[in-house]
Amino acid sequence: MSERTKVRDSEQAQRERQRQITTGAEAVVAALEQAGVEDMFGVAGGAIMPFYDALYDSEISHFTMVHEQGAAHAADAYGIVSGEPGVASATSGPGATNLITGIADASMDSDPIIALTGQVETDFVGNDAFQETDTTGITRPITKENYFAGDSDSVGDTVSEAFALSRAGRQGPTLVDLPKDTTVGETDSQPAKPETPTTYDPPETADDGTVTAAADALERADRPVILAGGGVVKGEATDELRGFARKYEIPVITTMPGLGTFPETDDLSLGMAGMHGTGAANMAVTNCDVLLGVGTRFDDRLTGGVDTFAPDAEVIHVEIDPAEISKNIEADYPLLGDAKRVLDQLNDAMTDAPEVDQWREQCQAWTEEYPLTYETPDDEPLKPQCVVETFDELADDDAIVTTGVGQHQMWAAQFWTYEYPRTWVSSNGLGTMGYGVPSAIGAKTAAPDTEVVAFDGDGSFLMTIQELSVAVRENLDITYVVLNNEAIGMVRQWQDGFYEGRRMASEYPWVPEFDKLAEAFGARGFRMESYEDVEDVIQRARAYDGPAVIDALIDPTENVFPMVPSGGDNGLFALNETQL
Repeated sequence: MSERTKVRDSEQAQRERQRQITTGAEAVVAALEQAGVEDMFGVAGGAIMPFYDALYDSEISHFTMVHEQGAAHAADAYGIVSGEPGVASATSGPGATNLITGIADASMDSDPIIALTGQVETDFVGNDAFQETDTTGITRPITKENYFAGDSDSVGDTVSEAFALSRAGRQGPTLVDLPKDTTVGETDSQPAKPETPTTYDPPETADDGTVTAAADALERADRPVILAGGGVVKGEATDELRGFARKYEIPVITTMPGLGTFPETDDLSLGMAGMHGTGAANMAVTNCDVLLGVGTRFDDRLTGGVDTFAPDAEVIHVEIDPAEISKNIEADYPLLGDAKRVLDQLNDAMTDAPEVDQWREQCQAWTEEYPLTYETPDDEPLKPQCVVETFDELADDDAIVTTGVGQHQMWAAQFWTYEYPRTWVSSNGLGTMGYGVPSAIGAKTAAPDTEVVAFDGDGSFLMTIQELSVAVRENLDITYVVLNNEAIGMVRQWQDGFYEGRRMASEYPWVPEFDKLAEAFGARGFRMESYEDVEDVIQRARAYDGPAVIDALIDPTENVFPMVPSGGDNGLFALNETQL
């Protein structure tokens, strides 16, 4: 029987269980149950075994991953899609260190996860015991908060607090390190409800005077633009942002984490800005006179050179984390607070709409002048853009897209039409190859009735291909599309563009046949080699009830454009290799 299909405890059984806590491990499980956790991802081991023993009688469905990195990425995607923290667990030492990449990834993208790690007994800490690692020390720079749980009576409260803190304010990963003597230690303490520390007080509403000044700037703007970041999704502010943009008819661009915050079919949408953003979005941000940035940290992949980013604009920055205000781009109007609340404040403060008819016409002209296009010559191999675009046309409107990292990630961002929040699941800030396979598992677990498609590259797919066995074991209906160019394509593209074509360690002289490899895992494999294959193969893969892998053999010379060289001027984007 699948772990995921275990019969749930009755409410009475849950109440009985609450009265029968006898160990710290049982208190940890009770804290997760009280927080509403239904699914988690992990790998068992020695020091974490007391927790797993307590989990045996729990209603929580545990997905046993093949590698702890996969557990962290699956939990990360679960948090993105569900809006509630994903949970990942691992044992001490290598188990904990294998979680590190996924925790760092969640930290960069402000994704809510809670990691539970086993630890050697407290008397052995610092003695280089078997499978001992200073987990809290290693993860301190990449967690919102971490805890060394040294007391059986309070460990349940600690887990509850970590859960609450992960989803509050600027979301992010938390970690609880669980020494074995803490989890086996006797206690009858019931865990507190998930609540943040009394000292944690993230801002909710912005300063009224600054809001009024920002509203005045927008009202008198001739060329305003809204930049929607991932914080709009995290702050559940999508409706407020859409309403504000449409009410005042202000063009909208998004960051990559912000894909889906504003529907790309809307006339006001200019698409994604940044290194591989649309020409219209980058021209708009370069020529605007007021930029309203909501829930964005203005990272370097978005801004290019900070001196040339929105050079003539007054910047209004809506942000919940004060550390991000004026960190990269100077804010003329810093609006510190919750995106949802601050957008309401800004809307209430507006007394008039800006006169932007001419500006909208200019933005539309840029959209027509710089479309996202590609050529499909008969004498050249299959273009990856065609695969993504065709899948988009065939898939459900609310389908969730997950990706690995590389060229395929950019094509998935560019040529899929994003209409809804929480439908783009990717490693945006850390750029973690291997994210795609396990993240699709987490996404499908969080939204079992929603179509999930994972675009991956051959290089990225190979990094976590072992997690395909989990998708098969759990019979998850996921379609994996490997855009196979037999290379680490983005590295090869940079080597061609900036290193005089000196291709070192970027091309594979041989790769597996991924369709056949999928069959060996127990998934259904498909091969795609020509334009005649594309629609038929996609439909057959989608029709299969279970994990399917499409090995799409694409043009190995195809590159991602538009492109702004690192640190470059967004308004001087290259449309092909000769313009770099």
